[in-house]
Amino acid sequence: MTASNPLNDSLDQSIDQSIASSQINCAESEAALCQQLYHLIDQLPEIENGGLIRQALSTLAQISSTDADRLDWKLIVGSLTDIQRAIAVFHPHRHRRKVSMFGSSRTKPGQLEYQQALKFAKKMTQLGFEVITGAGGGIMAAGNEGAGEQGSFGLNIDLPFEQDSNPYVQESSKLVEFKYFFTRKLFFVSEADAIALFPGGFGTQDELFECLTLTQTGKSTPKQIVLIDKPGGNYWQEWDEYMREHILDRQLISPEDRSLYTITDNIDRACELITNFYQVYHSSRWVGDLFVIRLNQEISDTHLASLNRSFKDIVRKGDISRCGALKAEKDEPEIANLPRLIFYFDRHSYGRLHELIEAINQVD
Repeated sequence: MTASNPLNDSLDQSIDQSIASSQINCAESEAALCQQLYHLIDQLPEIENGGLIRQALSTLAQISSTDADRLDWKLIVGSLTDIQRAIAVFHPHRHRRKVSMFGSSRTKPGQLEYQQALKFAKKMTQLGFEVITGAGGGIMAAGNEGAGEQGSFGLNIDLPFEQDSNPYVQESSKLVEFKYFFTRKLFFVSEADAIALFPGGFGTQDELFECLTLTQTGKSTPKQIVLIDKPGGNYWQEWDEYMREHILDRQLISPEDRSLYTITDNIDRACELITNFYQVYHSSRWVGDLFVIRLNQEISDTHLASLNRSFKDIVRKGDISRCGALKAEKDEPEIANLPRLIFYFDRHSYGRLHELIEAINQVD
């Protein structure tokens, strides 16, 4: 008969206690989750957007009944965590106009592009906008420096070789850490009322084409996209030349698609382009087959008649006409008093739609 070892007995007892404690913690966690879910389900009829919450819960339940593996669930959890963090940060600022800034992380503070970005961010905050950057160095740091901690957000990405958030946003409550590029891009675009791009590499080009594609296909709401260079710079001019010679000339895009972006090397002009976009135009949305444009002010009958003459090519039937808030817009009571224009948009001429908004803003 083997004599017991007090050390082993103590270790076994510690392991047993750890397992028991883990089981208790797990049971308590599951009980708390059940309580949260039961409470949520009970409250669904009274909660705003309860139908959408029910749909989200149902989707998760359906996924759990499939053969989704661990990697699938890690993707789902990671995405939802990214989204939850971003919503928590952005929600208190949902009624403030914002501009997303993109550009090279390799740009040095002494370079003209950095100084342009810094001046642009500073002026946009003075005009009432908040600035969103990727929280890294270069142009991103310039954006956060120019806008200041109170005037800017940082959407950092977890990468194996970079990037630490820049010192201008590192301690900010407006810093969001993302696991995935696609969720990060979602908030760069969905939270922005305008996009400003400075010279950059693959990442900047990727973000530019993402924004152009989403706008061209109507997956993003209309917004001003401004390509800003250093004074006298030709980075975006040469990019545009390539677009004209190799993309437009082969009829791979429409001529009006080039209306989706504007190139400038003047900071005052860049800021003016963005603020003027919202001079009369406020926002837009679909209500069934109708495209609804909300306005900051009424336009004249003469102006409306001119719009109908100039843009009849993108109206499927009828005319562009005036309207008040529609019943389907009851989820936006804060803008219920704004005048509207409604029409049956053809759903594919988004370059022309951008030109329509620019024309709406051309008030006397």
